[in-house]
Amino acid sequence: MKTLAKILAPLALAATVVPPLLFLFKAMGEGPMKATMLGAAVVWFAFSPHWMKGGSQ
Repeated sequence: MKTLAKILAPLALAATVVPPLLFLFKAMGEGPMKATMLGAAVVWFAFSPHWMKGGSQ
């Protein structure tokens, strides 16, 4: 689980930052941006505790 969290948590964090930038430069529509950010936020909140603190071992 920790290895998976080490991969998914940073990717989810990036997926919450990149879509607004793409929307700003008109490379992504508003709907897909919001959907991507929602999915990334769910993944971030699920995996970040295990990535940052190690979770229960």
